[in-house]
Amino acid sequence: MARAARQSLRTSVWLEEKPRRGARGGGQPSGLDRERITEATVRLLDAEGLAKFSMRRLAAELNVTAMSVYWYVDTKDDLLELALDAAFGELDLPDTDTDTDEDTDWRDDLRALARAYRGLLVRHPWLSPLIGTYVNIGPNSLHFSRQVQRIVRRTGLPAHGLVAAISAVFQFVYGFGTTEGHFIARSAAFGMSPDDYFRHAMSSVTASAEAADIVQDSAELMEARGGDTVEEMWERDFEFALDLLVAGIEAMVDRAGPTP
Repeated sequence: MARAARQSLRTSVWLEEKPRRGARGGGQPSGLDRERITEATVRLLDAEGLAKFSMRRLAAELNVTAMSVYWYVDTKDDLLELALDAAFGELDLPDTDTDTDEDTDWRDDLRALARAYRGLLVRHPWLSPLIGTYVNIGPNSLHFSRQVQRIVRRTGLPAHGLVAAISAVFQFVYGFGTTEGHFIARSAAFGMSPDDYFRHAMSSVTASAEAADIVQDSAELMEARGGDTVEEMWERDFEFALDLLVAGIEAMVDRAGPTP
């Protein structure tokens, strides 16, 4: 009963009290460790999505019993949290302890990090709901957060505006990357390319009398948007929106005046 209560209070796999189980030991299933289990989890989530993921399905992928997996993690939530942090490990981030910022412009660094985060969300559509579910204090997630804070501190914004600036940029990227990733996944589910799915969706929408007027009103904006493919349209939208956010930060820095 006490153990169950402790588990219900634990908010993250990274806060577990017992030592992490590593490679094979006495009574542990051969060939398994947390790294291999996490890699298989990410692979399954990429292939089948979050809704279809289960411990039983993972065990079948690893060719072991479900109970063998539980030797290394207590719950499905633990596995998903490990997979979440593993995905953040794909980001090519500088070493906070050794790299310096003297020769780099914060604008370039912010854009690069925003693009990398967008790419991560697009590659792994299952990430976005997990980001909103867990506290994200794994080593890779924390390294990402440090880099975000490090860059935004260099903008010259007053301290009281730093968190808002981070939210403005990275909540935008989160929403954009989530929508883009889910659209691509939805297209694949229908056996279509994003371009074919977009044309199919637009033709379906214009068939509705209620929606046709709105689509017609948007036609001029869509034409001005440019781009021959869905990917090109997304790219232009993302880069222009990112420029708007950078310009907004610059404007707020000018408004605040010199730092005392």
